Amino acid sequence: MIFVTGGTGLVGSHLLFELAQSGKKVKALKRKTSDTGLVERLFKYYANGNPGLFDQIEWVDGDLEDFHEMSNLLQGVTEVYHCAAMVSFNRRDDKTMLRINAEATANLVDASLQAGVEKFCHVSSVAALGGTSDTYVDERALWGKTKGKNGYAISKFRGEMEVWRGYEMGLKTVIFLPSIIIGPGKWHGSSGNLLGTLSKGFPFYTTGITGYVDARDVVKCMVTGMEKGLWGRRYVLNSENLSFKELFSMAAQAFGKKPPYISVKPWMGYLALPFIGFASLFTQKPPAISLSNLRSGYSKTLYSSLLVQNELGVSFIPIAESIANAVRTGSL
Repeated sequence: MIFVTGGTGLVGSHLLFELAQSGKKVKALKRKTSDTGLVERLFKYYANGNPGLFDQIEWVDGDLEDFHEMSNLLQGVTEVYHCAAMVSFNRRDDKTMLRINAEATANLVDASLQAGVEKFCHVSSVAALGGTSDTYVDERALWGKTKGKNGYAISKFRGEMEVWRGYEMGLKTVIFLPSIIIGPGKWHGSSGNLLGTLSKGFPFYTTGITGYVDARDVVKCMVTGMEKGLWGRRYVLNSENLSFKELFSMAAQAFGKKPPYISVKPWMGYLALPFIGFASLFTQKPPAISLSNLRSGYSKTLYSSLLVQNELGVSFIPIAESIANAVRTGSL
């Protein structure tokens, strides 16, 4: 029996489809309030006339923060894929992210050890990597000082440390660190926000560069890593490093919109930031842009996936194709 957390999210829903079409017996964790409709629509999009695949998933309600509940749910489970996480760059969410991304991961690791789970696959993030003086950032870029890192990065790093603790205690573990993930889903929340904004036409761009990877590639690497038994390994998953202008232009073409043409200088963003934050006090909504977002908009980080390509034989989907795939579905 395979147990999947975060099954209603972007990575988790793609993973459930990958496992179901392989005939695997899968139990997927969700909150009582979670909507599985998105997953069902994703299955219909990919299934090509096989409507029964979604019915192969056994959905169970549970709380990752409840150790005893997790221990009970993991009875008879041999493999765990931990995809659940919270993504936010709003400082108001820092404590919540630590609880969900780190403390709940510790619970799941402990429950897996107690229940006798054999294999554990963890979805981390390139945010959990440190900086490097080299041209490309890869698995060797170890975490340095926490000071200056955003709350999401800190929570993912601490969550990964809990998984390594489980590995030292005998849990067979493999960890994957994807860059920004592109795929069909709801165009709000996590990386879906990006497509939601670009679908309306977006004339602005900043000078930053970062990495992107297709959700389908992420789950194929996860499944292959578990099948090959590459325990005690961590892999960066990245298809292409693109400037924001390049990415926005790809999306504009896919949506039939005008490509971005206004370069936003750093001083413009920093000048507007205090006013955006002040306005959020009255709207009770998170600021449209945070200091962390602003810094990311101008940072230039290139990621390398040479290790996973060499050891798993991966060939990544081009990001232009990833965007086109996501745009074809619309917002699920």
